[in-house]
Amino acid sequence: MRTNDQAITREEAYQLIRAKGSDLLALMQRAAHLRNVHKGQSVTYSRKVFIPLTNLCRDRCAYCTFVALPASPAAKTLTPDKVLSIARRGAKLGCKEALFSLGEKPEELHPLAREHLAKLGYSSTHQYLRAMCQLVFEETGLIPHANPGVMTYDELNVLRPVTGSMGLMLESVSPRLLEPGQAHFGCVGKDPALRLQTLRDAGVLKIPFTTGILIGIGETPEERVDSLFAIAEIHRQYGHIQEVIVQNFRRKPNIRFKDREEPGTLDMLRSIAVARLILDGEINLQAPPNLSPNIYTLYLLAGINDWGGVSPLTADHINPEAPWPAIAKLRALTADVGYSLRERLTVYPRYLLDEPDFVAPAIRAHALKWVGEDGLVKSSSVDF
Repeated sequence: MRTNDQAITREEAYQLIRAKGSDLLALMQRAAHLRNVHKGQSVTYSRKVFIPLTNLCRDRCAYCTFVALPASPAAKTLTPDKVLSIARRGAKLGCKEALFSLGEKPEELHPLAREHLAKLGYSSTHQYLRAMCQLVFEETGLIPHANPGVMTYDELNVLRPVTGSMGLMLESVSPRLLEPGQAHFGCVGKDPALRLQTLRDAGVLKIPFTTGILIGIGETPEERVDSLFAIAEIHRQYGHIQEVIVQNFRRKPNIRFKDREEPGTLDMLRSIAVARLILDGEINLQAPPNLSPNIYTLYLLAGINDWGGVSPLTADHINPEAPWPAIAKLRALTADVGYSLRERLTVYPRYLLDEPDFVAPAIRAHALKWVGEDGLVKSSSVDF
């Protein structure tokens, strides 16, 4: 495992996360240089479909618009037929990843979730998720990526054979955000200790993993730094964190934080650049283009090397108000900054080519048919 050859101290990061003017420009140049050294001139994305398995959840975060309350007509759990319908349409459009997004363990709180599961023949959302991951892979060839929230060691292990990768946003290590009036008040699954333990357990199990920070939800700049250092330390121990997302809070009319100010462009640039300097150089750094539609190419100048998942079929169910950019446009804008756009799988090249014990044999054998010697997709589907 390579190390970050320009690593910074926590104290330096505390200063840089507030950089302004020429100091910010120097920070971005330093981060972009480090990205170029480790990642070259390619910027990647994954062509995927989003499968919102259930929008019931035991948590109710102040910024979330995905979750529906049981009394809402919108509350739902997708049936296997609906899951397969989405996956098959995605496969026809050249998608290779099925991203399962869902609320966290809703059956622990909501009788409606238990009713849904009972009708489907399952006692837990996690059991149903595993079955749907297996069904989608076997019937369509799409490689599942699962984001079910906090997971125990055993729950991770159950999903491992039927997924190419998994993810859990750390969001923040700040316990303050669990207090009344804060973003995570009343959210059992947002306890930083639980989320960090999930990241560690995924490392023990050698699961290619995605995590990240969510900025603008009440954390301080220093707490962003602390969160990034926590991720970096876990990766140093286990080497399994394949990508880190720096995601910006978006204000919406139907959330508790509907009047909260969104992070500005410079705030995102600082956070991205500092993340690049803190994290191991082999970690892929991502910022979603649909959440900053007018300025996202600037993120390339701050050190990202990945745009995340972009879908030709399904909306971003977490931020439905923010449409995906067309791949043709994303390709052109990426080229304007001097980089080439490449399609990847949900499993990044290192884990697919160099770490075969990180991916279940059946999924690895299937994935290798799609990629070239560099581990990226040999020929992308037609742009949309």
